[in-house]
Amino acid sequence: MPDKYTYLLVDFCCLVVPFIFSFHPKINFHKQWKHFFIPCIVTALLFCEWDMLFTRWEIWSFNPRYICGIHIINLPIEECLFFLFIPYCGVFTYHCITNYLNFDRFAKHARVLSIILIVFLFVVAGFNLHKYYTATTFILLAVMLIFMIRLKAWFMPAFYFSFALILIPFFISNGILTGSFLAEPVVSYNPNHILGPRMFTIPVEDTFYGMLLLLANVAGFEYMKRRNAEHEPAITVSK
Repeated sequence: MPDKYTYLLVDFCCLVVPFIFSFHPKINFHKQWKHFFIPCIVTALLFCEWDMLFTRWEIWSFNPRYICGIHIINLPIEECLFFLFIPYCGVFTYHCITNYLNFDRFAKHARVLSIILIVFLFVVAGFNLHKYYTATTFILLAVMLIFMIRLKAWFMPAFYFSFALILIPFFISNGILTGSFLAEPVVSYNPNHILGPRMFTIPVEDTFYGMLLLLANVAGFEYMKRRNAEHEPAITVSK
């Protein structure tokens, strides 16, 4: 296979198993698509805008060796698909575990974890405002977590558990993109705009970037589920 399809293959490998199992009768995630796609597309558009800006500022760049050459403005098509396929995998995982497990008893633990994360994120961002990837990601995630606390988001325990589960495939896919298994990285980062520590080849910021992406999608998914339920006509049984 030519190298130029590497990023595209990573995208589709992430999607294929969740997509196939979406139709499993004990999962039926395809019946939840009406709740998933609108928030996913909105979130993808916002992340693409962010990505386009950072690509223009050369905070990160894409290796032409590993992309097919189709661009939307200055983003490879593979990067745009990333913001659709990865949220699909994450929300699919979230849907599966919430079907089988109850996380209500962990609500206080999730709140404490959120508060710890908020403090950590703001402190690190405050000392690194000149590092645009670090500061932007950490501040946006901290603000998102504050918003979830204010809303008393009931889904946060399940979200944290889901995120922990997808860290393994995250490290594999993101590891490939950052050069763990390739001669060169698919995505390169400007060292002036990241903290520096890496998990294998993955900048530590990518973990929080992924958490922000998934949290935005899970929150949107749950909002649409509640909104659609409120607008569904009541079923009456006539005698």
